[in-house]
Amino acid sequence: MTPELAALQTIGWPLSAGESLPDDPRWRQALAEHPDARPARVIEQHRSGYVVADGPETGFPVESLPEWQRPRFPPEQRPGVGDWVLIEGQPPRSARIVALLPRRTAIKRGAAGEHYKQQLIAANVDTVFIVCGLDADFNPRRIERYLLLVGGGAEPVIVLTKSDLAEAADPESLPEAMATLLELAAQKIAVRAVNAKDPESVAVLNPWLQPGRTAVLVGSSGAGKSTLTNTLLGIERMKTGAVRASDDRGRHTTTHRALIPLPSGACLIDTPGMRELKPTGEEDVAENFSDVEALAEQCKFRDCSHAREPGCAVRAAIEAGKLDPQRFANYLKLRDEVAGAANKLANRRAQKSQEKVLGKALNKRLDEKYGKH
Repeated sequence: MTPELAALQTIGWPLSAGESLPDDPRWRQALAEHPDARPARVIEQHRSGYVVADGPETGFPVESLPEWQRPRFPPEQRPGVGDWVLIEGQPPRSARIVALLPRRTAIKRGAAGEHYKQQLIAANVDTVFIVCGLDADFNPRRIERYLLLVGGGAEPVIVLTKSDLAEAADPESLPEAMATLLELAAQKIAVRAVNAKDPESVAVLNPWLQPGRTAVLVGSSGAGKSTLTNTLLGIERMKTGAVRASDDRGRHTTTHRALIPLPSGACLIDTPGMRELKPTGEEDVAENFSDVEALAEQCKFRDCSHAREPGCAVRAAIEAGKLDPQRFANYLKLRDEVAGAANKLANRRAQKSQEKVLGKALNKRLDEKYGKH
């Protein structure tokens, strides 16, 4: 293996032993189309451009393709943190991106605003650490919303931080919080409670932070993502801040997404806190609420609305204490949100398809009238 490939592997380049190129025909084709380009990974994304790296300590700014800067260019098709790109030229002045390599996984959400847009949170990740503090900000419904947005091949792991504070303030709070996640554990979703400041406690995350793997931290402000990052790094690299005493809500300390190589050989993407988590319309609600879906299949009527119909297995489970009514209410809410987003996505795709057809027709008429140039 060349030194260049060895350096790329330290930041997650997907290359198995004995391989000279990743086992992905799409990547091989892109590399063949740009024989003078070399791969790099996006480690920071700013409004003004990107910072990429081709090794663990080699971050440098690069120019992006001009079309990515156009206002109507779909934001989710621009590179994001964790993406692999092909670059030409030498840093720091002449390096530029010439191609975006296809993503293995992508974590996205619906962007704020009335018009349908997607926002990329992180790309090419193996694990999504959903970080939630065991304080007054603990919210199982928010965790369910994050789980809905993961999908697409990445493994979710729920990380409950501030276990030390929970135990000190109320010894009963920790087991009570864990009980609210029994439905998720039954779906084989890993749940780990940690003291984010204690390396020995954080070591329970090591199975997901092996060499060559990439994880992303998501969660609301003040959940402890930056503290967790500092502990995994072994140094105080990320700025941290205290939460408000009134409601345990945090302030933004991470201002942009960044990919950081860890001493373990894994890569970690830290993200700013997100309080608005709109679905994109591509999520699978049934997969994330398989317990509710299984109960619905036992209802007497196929079109049961789970309200007042006789023989409703869902209502029976709620009344028997086998299904959390708040979880069921969140299921209905997220199902409606995903359906609404899916409708907007379909309309957007139909509009773009129509614009493409009209554009071709216009070009054809111009060619017929004035001739091809």
